[in-house]
Amino acid sequence: MKLPKETKQAKSPHGRWYGDACGAAFGLELLGERWSLLIVRELMFGPRRFTDIRANLPGISAKVLTERLAGLEGSGVVRRSTAPEPTPAQLYGLTEWGYAAEPIIQEIGRWAAASPLHDPTLPLSPVSFMLSLRTMLDVEAARGMMIVASFAIGTARFTARLANGAMPVERGETAPPDLHFEAAIAPPLAAVFYGDVTPETAGVSVTGDWEIARRFIGLFNLPTAHGK
Repeated sequence: MKLPKETKQAKSPHGRWYGDACGAAFGLELLGERWSLLIVRELMFGPRRFTDIRANLPGISAKVLTERLAGLEGSGVVRRSTAPEPTPAQLYGLTEWGYAAEPIIQEIGRWAAASPLHDPTLPLSPVSFMLSLRTMLDVEAARGMMIVASFAIGTARFTARLANGAMPVERGETAPPDLHFEAAIAPPLAAVFYGDVTPETAGVSVTGDWEIARRFIGLFNLPTAHGK
């Protein structure tokens, strides 16, 4: 006699680590595995190919990245899609709920940057730098200012639109900018925006009115180190 088929359902991650109903505990079960939150960070400005994600997380293996993407997809944080012609490719992007994790990443970054152990000289991905600008923006100082700034970081391109204390960022150069910043990698830009290093010293090219650029750069500050 054949037994009735059992319908397999995805096992909920809730309670798998902590057995705790707290939302913070469940959040860690969703995003707390190594690399998971950084994968979400790299997708914050739009879908990316597997190879693009891995290139910006150089310490992750293909196996672990595959596992983490599958887990995030199963949890409803990530969804897969296919890029259109002429070069079809599988893309990984955030769901609407996945994008809602940005404040979590921002607050963790702001909190951790206040630690005296924070080392800003370590490698930094282009997305991480751009997200840091959204995190470290002095909203009050930025009110009333309207600036379109484009960034070329290696092969990555971004446009930031500052308007009345908010600064959305999108991929690509989507509008004629007031300012244009260019560097081969992100750390020199971080040195200019957060370390009081001149663009010439850091190897950063700045196009546009320098006085406007100086005011724009001055809107972004790391928090004071804890205990100092």
